[in-house]
Amino acid sequence: MAEFEKVAEPGELTAGDRKSFIIDDLPALLVCIGDDYYAIEDVCTHDGQPLTDGPIEDCAIVCPRHGAKFDLKDGKALCMPATEPVQTMNVDVRDDGIYVEVPE
Repeated sequence: MAEFEKVAEPGELTAGDRKSFIIDDLPALLVCIGDDYYAIEDVCTHDGQPLTDGPIEDCAIVCPRHGAKFDLKDGKALCMPATEPVQTMNVDVRDDGIYVEVPE
């Protein structure tokens, strides 16, 4: 059975918000778009820099350093210079908070 870890309180994030956290030693980012939450590895696969402050465009995050773009739903690299996806994690919104699946 999958293990989930609480990363945010109920109502802590609203549309457009994001929160950095560490899960199982992995830097990660929780992003709220509308009523949906996405959790991704917070490291650009092109140069290892954080994606934390990158702009969000059409459910994708853009690396602020070189412009690589990653789909928040599946982590797919959408443009150069990145060619490898970022890891994504399942999100479970519960009454007592927002939980993210611990990566295996």
